[in-house]
Amino acid sequence: MTEVVIGDDHAIFLDALSTALSRDGWTVTKAATIEDTVAAVSARQPGVCLIDRHFAAGRDGLGALRDLSAVSPLTKVLILSADGDSDSIMQAMRAGAVGYVHKTRSVTVLKRTIDRVMGGDVVVEVPAGQAIRPQLAYQRDAMRLAETLTTRERQCLELLVAGQDTAAMVSSLGVSAATVRTHIQALLTKLGAHSRLEAAAFAVRHGLLDERARRGDLAGSYR
Repeated sequence: MTEVVIGDDHAIFLDALSTALSRDGWTVTKAATIEDTVAAVSARQPGVCLIDRHFAAGRDGLGALRDLSAVSPLTKVLILSADGDSDSIMQAMRAGAVGYVHKTRSVTVLKRTIDRVMGGDVVVEVPAGQAIRPQLAYQRDAMRLAETLTTRERQCLELLVAGQDTAAMVSSLGVSAATVRTHIQALLTKLGAHSRLEAAAFAVRHGLLDERARRGDLAGSYR
């Protein structure tokens, strides 16, 4: 089972979550401060670190992501938060988190999220009505979402707009089909899209890509 470090200064929540994961065979290390979380990740080198967004004295868990990456580059970091707005999610992704889980989500959902991020997905789990996409009221919000895409994810989005399927993307990008699917899943999550078609339509509607992508002449441009 995956080893997990949980950083949260709410003792009852921390104990309950640790107990729930431990019962299913997960190896769990608890930490009540940001410093202790970084130290535990450094010592344990876990597969996953779950860290609260808000600690005491107004401290932000996002500020620890760089330190977590430095002490354990292979650890996947998920943010636990009671915030479900698009700004909070985008800040977390921009800081390097690969998952964002609202604290009202069930332990079952959290376990599934951990499995997915360990498999290479980027996952956002927030309550219905707080998803990213419905909050995109203005063009600037769409552009800010686009800024969270990595270079490869943007390339895949351009190729989606160009009408390429997975096989064509493999040829264009020179990567495996599994890698393409991972990038696609990540960009769908970040844009709040439910399908490749919806992501492509969103990109075109908000002008997220350059003119050559909208013309559909990107085939082979990333060989």
